[in-house]
Amino acid sequence: MTDTLIKVDLTKSPTENENIHNRWHPDIPMACWVDPGDDFILETFDWTGGFIQNNDSADDVRDIDLTTVHYLSGPVGVKGAEPGDLLVVDLLDIGAKPDSLWGFNGFFSKKNGGGFLTEHFPQAQKSIWDFKGMFTSSRHIPGVNFAGLIHPGLIGCLPDKPMLDKWNAREQQLIDTDPAAGLANPPFSGTAHMGRMTGEARDRAAAEGARTVPPREHGGNCDIKDLSRGAKVYFPVYVDGAGLSVGDLHFSQGDGEITFCGAIEMAGWVHMKVTLIKGGMAKYGIKNPIFKPSPIVPTYNDYLIFEGISVDEAGRQYYLDVNVAYRQACLNAIEYLKKFGYSGAQAYSILGTAPVQGHISGVVDVPNACATLWLPTQIFDFDINPTAAGPRKMLDGSIDMPLSPDLS
Repeated sequence: MTDTLIKVDLTKSPTENENIHNRWHPDIPMACWVDPGDDFILETFDWTGGFIQNNDSADDVRDIDLTTVHYLSGPVGVKGAEPGDLLVVDLLDIGAKPDSLWGFNGFFSKKNGGGFLTEHFPQAQKSIWDFKGMFTSSRHIPGVNFAGLIHPGLIGCLPDKPMLDKWNAREQQLIDTDPAAGLANPPFSGTAHMGRMTGEARDRAAAEGARTVPPREHGGNCDIKDLSRGAKVYFPVYVDGAGLSVGDLHFSQGDGEITFCGAIEMAGWVHMKVTLIKGGMAKYGIKNPIFKPSPIVPTYNDYLIFEGISVDEAGRQYYLDVNVAYRQACLNAIEYLKKFGYSGAQAYSILGTAPVQGHISGVVDVPNACATLWLPTQIFDFDINPTAAGPRKMLDGSIDMPLSPDLS
């Protein structure tokens, strides 16, 4: 039997669990230790620590305090790991907790940070997804059913102090260019949960601990949907013991996690194995993690592919801007799905949750980059292909996602 080294109780707050943390700092004590070659299981909260509920209101998405997240299980210390090594993590299996066979997707309100398409969807909304084995469907978005590719949105190792200082300095420099724009998230001690740390040491670390929001050199919040069961990840090691942490599990996600409270977020467990490559960072010239993807993927082989270019909704031209191009590909897909009876919010949620592929298709033909969004047609209960007869409006609009009022 494989040992479960970290367990979570979904009826309790994650801040009551000393094996959970929500900041990155080299002084966070290891929650447990393993030997190279060991395999083990870590249970995880959903990234909000249970704040989002299985109901038909989006008020919780509107009201969440985003300084509290993400809640991560760990750090796991690996005996013999030293700075400069590579920590090799095999993701052997991943699943939902048996007492929580559901997940959520949502859009943050514009006043709470918004998301990729916040100008089009400024109010908080959410959809609930039920898990039936490897498949999922939502009472809020009829007509779709698809296989999940469960993966950790967030996984990485502890930074050392010089790296932590570099992160905080460069992100503060960016914030200072436009302090009101929310360009990055600086340290905030008020809601920091530092695992087993207590007293003055905890307070000092909380004041400088890096927020878990972005991906960085150590891995972190990369939201790569192909890091599923059977994947192998090579993480740079920066501190003795490596300090591996994981959380933010997703049942399924479209490339880009464009809805931000996005993918289908869930509580669950990860079965993993760790080994070491001594001196691997210099040996292979690795600065950021590299990985081998899962051999198991949902088998969808018929797609509608939507293009976008570096021209925004107002007609403004950008120079080879892939972000603008992908936004346009997403918006084009949303407008298309609305012709079949989906609301804009439902279409947006489909793109954030289903196994949608995003591609950078061209970056050399000035002035327009070309990005594409690949929408699998087989996830729908009806034909969404264009025909000479025109679209059949399959949905009557009587079902939609909960919308939270804007209280600003």
